[in-house]
Amino acid sequence: MSDDDEIILSELDDDELVQQMHDDLYDGLKEEIEEAVNILLERGWTPYNILTKALVEGMRIVGIDFRDGILFVPEVLLAANAMKAGMAILRPLLAETGAPKLGTMVIGTVKGDIHDIGKNLVSMMMEGAGFDVHDIGINTDVDEYLAAIEEHKPDILGMSALLTTTMPYMKVVIDTMQAKGIRDDYVILVGGAPLNEEFGKAIGADAYCRDAAVAVETAKDFMSRKHNQMAAG
Repeated sequence: MSDDDEIILSELDDDELVQQMHDDLYDGLKEEIEEAVNILLERGWTPYNILTKALVEGMRIVGIDFRDGILFVPEVLLAANAMKAGMAILRPLLAETGAPKLGTMVIGTVKGDIHDIGKNLVSMMMEGAGFDVHDIGINTDVDEYLAAIEEHKPDILGMSALLTTTMPYMKVVIDTMQAKGIRDDYVILVGGAPLNEEFGKAIGADAYCRDAAVAVETAKDFMSRKHNQMAAG
């Protein structure tokens, strides 16, 4: 595309602008996302509508193409960074309006493991889907998980490991929660390259998620079940 036919975001109508935001997110264009978020706010859009219709929907498309092998990690990280830039503008406004959150998640890479690309991807995509995410970092021991659970009262606990040697530490965390009688209060999702479904079952996790897109879908499923139970109760 040449400079002559550069798109002027402010000249687009709302539908075109939202469509353009999906494309810009897909291409990881941070400044364009920031500009578009501000334009929609000026036009009287609620922060929640911008979040769901423009950003979350855009990341959903990114997530599908990531799952299908059309996009790869570097591109998804760029898209997630652009999403984050939009979120930075919306977050304080969402807090004021008390917009609905899908749920809360605490996530970390387990003790002995310092890999964080997968975890960061899950964090950003979960945030993009409307979750409140507290990322407690890498090399996280059981006490740090417990402290974060205590502090943030999450619905979901996410643990990541990329080494076969650190995988068993996930069981340490789950067993400790079991011993404290709090295991059943949380949905525990695990992920990372060397893991598989059998391992997830063996250590007592609720689900193994093979990638960030699956993690988001799984988390949404659990939350909708939880809401249905609450409604039924």
